[in-house]
Amino acid sequence: MAPMGIRLSPLGVAVFCLLGLGVLYHLYSGFLAGRFSLFGLGGEPGGGAAGPAAAADGGTVDLREMLAVSVLAAVRGGDEVRRVRESNVLHEKSKGKTREGAEDKMTSGDVLSNRKMFYLLKTAFPSVQVGAHGRSAHSSRINTEEHVDAADQEVILWDHKIPEDILKEVTTPKEVPAESVTVWIDPLDATQEYTEDLRKYVTTMVCVAVNGKPMLGVIHKPFSEYTAWAMVDGGSNVKARSSYNEKTPRIVVSRSHSGMVKQVALQTFGNQTTIIPAGGAGYKVLALLDVPDKSQEKADLYIHVTYIKKWDICAGNAILKALGGHMTTLSGEEISYTGSDGIEGGLLASIRMNHQALVRKLPDLEKTGHK
Repeated sequence: MAPMGIRLSPLGVAVFCLLGLGVLYHLYSGFLAGRFSLFGLGGEPGGGAAGPAAAADGGTVDLREMLAVSVLAAVRGGDEVRRVRESNVLHEKSKGKTREGAEDKMTSGDVLSNRKMFYLLKTAFPSVQVGAHGRSAHSSRINTEEHVDAADQEVILWDHKIPEDILKEVTTPKEVPAESVTVWIDPLDATQEYTEDLRKYVTTMVCVAVNGKPMLGVIHKPFSEYTAWAMVDGGSNVKARSSYNEKTPRIVVSRSHSGMVKQVALQTFGNQTTIIPAGGAGYKVLALLDVPDKSQEKADLYIHVTYIKKWDICAGNAILKALGGHMTTLSGEEISYTGSDGIEGGLLASIRMNHQALVRKLPDLEKTGHK
């Protein structure tokens, strides 16, 4: 006797196949949507859907991860800065005049470094949105010195590996609300000196502020490949020097207005005071620290008397704060890294000194800075 067979209706087969295709389509479209979110191609303009570091409501970000990405971004940007300088094709142009009347220069090094740094951070932390100037001071955003052209958008992925030196210092994750975070990028500090081939002054910098307070900073020197980083209440790979001269300090100041500071500094500290003209805010902060770089000059104080942008100083402020130092306006006020992108009240930076006593010694500098 022949075995019994099962006969399938052609209509049933068709329905079964359509159901199967529907399931496959649903799964595949979900997979693609996830990939597009990762690459910043979906979701809100300027940020994309939330990635692993943030939930749909903004969620949280891990400062330890942000430190790892910030170090990588500074180094990647530095690679572009060095490559352009060594090619000797800078495509130098002026963005206009600074408040002091100097040319505000920009080069291909600025632009290409900015692109690498900005998109690496944006892709790794899509919940930290890109904002135009004037956005609410409470909104999370990435601030950068140079304009970011959407036509030049890049997808630069982070492999989620945290370097061993960071893991050793920052042993546990440090989660904060994504909406409390503000990122400040300086893709090429000391552009003027860069165009003059004064390479030792050049740095790339990233800073992360939480609720306006600087929490982590990275200063990278592309031409000596030295990187300093620190996290407030976390750890650092750089330290203060063993001693500082508070009575007759060596004071590092901007090359563009060293004479202005020198006059007041000599009156305040005496004729034995040494003034060190230098380029770049990042370089000046490193001058206060124990940096294993032979090209780095040493100073006891950093004074600035004119308007300065926050992306120039945020990373240095975070590093000094993490090491027990101070960076304030000349009147001793803490600097908030939300809202406007610059400060009017000049700058005083010190470490292992009585900072408020120094502020009281310099009563006339802020007035000088507003001339």
